[in-house]
Amino acid sequence: MKKKVLFICVHNSARSQMAAAWLNDICGDYFEAQSAGLEPGQLNPLAVQVMDEVGIDISNNKTQAVFDVFKSGQFFPYVITVCDESEAAGCPIFPGVTTRLHWSFPDPSKLSGTHWERLEGTRKIRDDIRARIEAWCDEMCGVHA
Repeated sequence: MKKKVLFICVHNSARSQMAAAWLNDICGDYFEAQSAGLEPGQLNPLAVQVMDEVGIDISNNKTQAVFDVFKSGQFFPYVITVCDESEAAGCPIFPGVTTRLHWSFPDPSKLSGTHWERLEGTRKIRDDIRARIEAWCDEMCGVHA
């Protein structure tokens, strides 16, 4: 039985979407990941683009509210917030979970500069999330792709 993991960020538009996609890709035999947001918005087009660059399509993903996930009655042994440090106080607490983790990543929607600079910044966040997911998979399962 796969263990459920819920990734949470503020808008469920980039970081939590990328983290869930990476976990399902890298360690999908052991975990089933979903994502949600405190104030769900629209998918970040840069996040969609940078994930597509590595062969993972999140373009049809929907954003969802943490409260709706909570109301669904699903149990998540792991809830991982991926808000950055400045947002950490606003990251939601999900009751009734076994393990809560916090992995801080910058918000791609707050990157500034040209389109190219924001794209490069989003790629770095994508790669940092992947590295964190790989390390966690190694720690939890002893395997990753």
